[in-house]
Amino acid sequence: MSKLDFSELELPGAYAITNFFFQDNRGSFIKSFDKVIYNECGIDFNINETFVSVSIQNVIRGLHFQLRNPQAKLVCVLKGKAWDVIVDLRRNSPTYKKWISIDLRSDGRNAVYVPKGFAHGFVALADDTTMLYQCDGDYDIETDTGILYNDKTIGITWPIDTRKGVFSDRDLRLMTFEEFEKKAIEYGFGE
Repeated sequence: MSKLDFSELELPGAYAITNFFFQDNRGSFIKSFDKVIYNECGIDFNINETFVSVSIQNVIRGLHFQLRNPQAKLVCVLKGKAWDVIVDLRRNSPTYKKWISIDLRSDGRNAVYVPKGFAHGFVALADDTTMLYQCDGDYDIETDTGILYNDKTIGITWPIDTRKGVFSDRDLRLMTFEEFEKKAIEYGFGE
């Protein structure tokens, strides 16, 4: 029962994960994390916090990260559909400023591992989209921030008409990529 499959994504250190899945006449069972298997894959992930968000269709959350004490995240969808996006904010990375997306299925059978130094966001493609986030690293309220979802420097092509997007006031006030670069130097983020 220990099988988890890892596929490194185009941004080094980020992985698409196929969780262990078993189904019989009773229903189904999913194994989404095993510290030993993650370590064998080169991922040292220690869960500090777990969150669940529930979103209506067309909610866009993100692009979130912490400037001080960045967190790694393991993200999956428990119900609904999400188009998940991560952005490499590591200034010395060959994929700096690049983004990729992954469709997360509603059955919890796949996940994405988001390394430290990345921004994370998603759009809910169905009502009641329920996301599970497991975070490695302490929450830092003072530097919990993000970059605007529609920043032109990053250039994410969202799969919905963003004029119909649903946003928090906080997310609409996030910084531009240009502002982020100044803050990143100040905090030593992404080195």
